[in-house]
Amino acid sequence: MQFNNTREDVENQETEILHDYTKSGKERPWKEKKLSNMSYVEILTMLQIKKAKNVRECGKVLEFKAQDDGYLKLYKTWFCKSKLCPVCNWRRAMKNSWQAQRVVEEVIKEKPKARWLFLTLSNRNSIDGLSMDQSIREMTKAFDKLVKYKKVNKNLIGFMRTTEVTVNKQDGSYNQHIHVLICVEPTYFKGKENYIEQAEWVQLWRRALKINYEPVAHVKAIKPNKKNDSAIVSAIKETSKYSVKESDYLTDDVEKNKEIIADLEQGLHRKRMIAYGGLLKIMHKKLNLDDAEDGNLIQTSSEDEKISEEEAKANSIIAVWNFEKQNYFLK
Repeated sequence: MQFNNTREDVENQETEILHDYTKSGKERPWKEKKLSNMSYVEILTMLQIKKAKNVRECGKVLEFKAQDDGYLKLYKTWFCKSKLCPVCNWRRAMKNSWQAQRVVEEVIKEKPKARWLFLTLSNRNSIDGLSMDQSIREMTKAFDKLVKYKKVNKNLIGFMRTTEVTVNKQDGSYNQHIHVLICVEPTYFKGKENYIEQAEWVQLWRRALKINYEPVAHVKAIKPNKKNDSAIVSAIKETSKYSVKESDYLTDDVEKNKEIIADLEQGLHRKRMIAYGGLLKIMHKKLNLDDAEDGNLIQTSSEDEKISEEEAKANSIIAVWNFEKQNYFLK
């Protein structure tokens, strides 16, 4: 974050709007996310859901510390950590992606010949919060079974899995699905006794779910390289994205929003949306990374690394959300 103060700003500091930039020059969407947060609060209030007051306070006051390069680093704020809060979901997705990239880098160092797969698993759409709750529970149990099956487990090194829910715009149903970044031994691609065909993944997933229909199980091999737009980075981003897109539950139709948010609040309650297994879990622990889902949302990337004692002594710059003007202003 850099400041280019005009004479007007100097004369009247209360009117200065927060502009927070990454080192690549992209402005962080604090205002947009807080506006979406307020729309979410309105729906929670209509539904008389108690946490509405807490969600309203999310990210209301932001404290930054000045850096030598002219940018600011987020030092303190309070996040509500609601699964549907747009502010928290934005921070959580960044943190998930950053942590996953660090974990994958460490795994590649230890297992340079390992291969990577991107697996998407789904089952029938749910129609309300109760059926979504049940469906996600069933999928989580089924996934735990799937990775223990002999043919899957024999070449499995580790995985990262996330659960995502999307809203079907045509019929209003919910599609819950799991994205899995899987690391396997190179022997996985050698011979029928090791390699799992697309159709076989479907049958294994069907067996794990204990269902009488063909579920979705789509797998593709990905190859890491040193480019920033590599297939594995794309897979990491796909695996680390929001559990639910805010565009699915913050639309122009308030009544529909109420129905969707009520269902999602019920269906996602106390659900673990992110999990690591095998060597990826070991590396996550070795790197001393905290819980990406429910941990610290202040440090979300390499640019947000924990502030040193020296940095903490620097002057604080405070930005406060103005509910009437609907923007952050520097205090």
